[in-house]
Amino acid sequence: MMKKDGYRVERTGDYQFEIPTTEKEGMRVPAQIYASDKLFKEMDLGVLNQITNVACLPGIVRAALCMPDGHWGYGFPIGGVAAFDKEEGVISPGGIGFDINCGMRLLTTNMTFEDVKPRLEELVENLFRKVPAGLGGTGFLRLSASEFRDVVERGVGWCIENGYGWEEDRERIEDFGCIEGADSAKVSSKAISRGLKQLGTLGSGNHYLEIQLVTADNIYDKDVAERLGFNMDNQVVIMFHCGSRGFGHQVATDYLRVFERAARKYGITVRDRELACAPFNSPEGQDYYKAMACAANNAFANRQVITHMLRKAVSETFKTSPEDLGLHVVYDVCHNIAKVEKYRVDGEERELVIHRKGATRSLGPGAQQIPPMYRDIGQPVIIGGSMETGSYVLMGTKKAEEKTFGSTAHGSGRTMSRTKAKRLVRGDRLLRKLKQRGIYIRAASMSGLAEEAGFAYKNISEVVDVVHQAGISRKIVGLRPIGNIKG
Repeated sequence: MMKKDGYRVERTGDYQFEIPTTEKEGMRVPAQIYASDKLFKEMDLGVLNQITNVACLPGIVRAALCMPDGHWGYGFPIGGVAAFDKEEGVISPGGIGFDINCGMRLLTTNMTFEDVKPRLEELVENLFRKVPAGLGGTGFLRLSASEFRDVVERGVGWCIENGYGWEEDRERIEDFGCIEGADSAKVSSKAISRGLKQLGTLGSGNHYLEIQLVTADNIYDKDVAERLGFNMDNQVVIMFHCGSRGFGHQVATDYLRVFERAARKYGITVRDRELACAPFNSPEGQDYYKAMACAANNAFANRQVITHMLRKAVSETFKTSPEDLGLHVVYDVCHNIAKVEKYRVDGEERELVIHRKGATRSLGPGAQQIPPMYRDIGQPVIIGGSMETGSYVLMGTKKAEEKTFGSTAHGSGRTMSRTKAKRLVRGDRLLRKLKQRGIYIRAASMSGLAEEAGFAYKNISEVVDVVHQAGISRKIVGLRPIGNIKG
């Protein structure tokens, strides 16, 4: 046993730490944290308090989990994972987040750095014009409220049928780009009005669109990398990170108020009001799940429309069709979501409500939720880093299904507040520094750029090494940034 911030902690593996149920009154299961010694030491008290509070929620199964990118969030820590029994457990907006289905999408190209370098700045500028970024960014689509309700119920299917994607895209997206059970009748008119003009936009904060390189020395499994479309040295790929924008935020805000009342109605006591929850099978729980599915589908649609505009920008820059440029989706993953999934617990298969807050699904080979094209190798996992450090593609594993309810990390994880980052660096100076390093940045604001400085995040390679060594996902490819659009 060791002590950290007043908690007794037991090391249960080379990359796993556990806080037993005796450490906080009301804990129903232990709290387990995946981290290296260094990353665990750097986690603040807020993370430990939050993950042990999650361990007190009704119906939680096996353990409350925190990934190595874990840091303080709303209710759950970001990087938090928890499974609740479908019949006896709860659903909590604080375990999903305000940016519902914030996620990553990655596309390959058949271009090399030598092809792109002469037009890199032109490409970034074209992408910046085609994909609106920043807090107030609005997209080119003008939909009626009834059309938008159709979008949020059908997700990527609506986009493809209306000419904003290729049929093959659907096969390369988690849940094929549509969470079943979405019901826009459970969404407020305010949420609809906030979402109407935001399809095809990045938003602000840590959202970005990045041009990246895959080099031979950053390929860790050549066979799997080739299956995913990484098939040449110095290959250019494009990744972006965004979610459900104001629509998802409003859904979360609306239902947090509902759940504060529902918790009292059902006699549920939580240690933190940000963990307000309701039984999953209650009217309130089901209404939220249906609204959350709408927000998730909106995020899928948002990333699909961005893909459409991205293809147009790249095509116009290089005066070649998107098909000839090889702009294929590798995969699209969710981060902030709750899903009903089946896992074995104590030898018995059970239906569980899996909350992933800043965590990525990581299913191993053979899982039926994986599209047929990847089913024999596992689910692609996309872990985004900061604009200075690069990102990674990994694959899901059977061990993740056994140990973490098929979950792994989602990114670097912040180490400091945005306010502190802005005190330590000016955006214009950071812009010049990155350009000198060969990374061309276009930002919606200089203050927003400063907030996202690389030193404000954990080392992405350390985070990835933990999940790789722990066996809950395995490293396939590393990606290096050369151009970036920041929200």
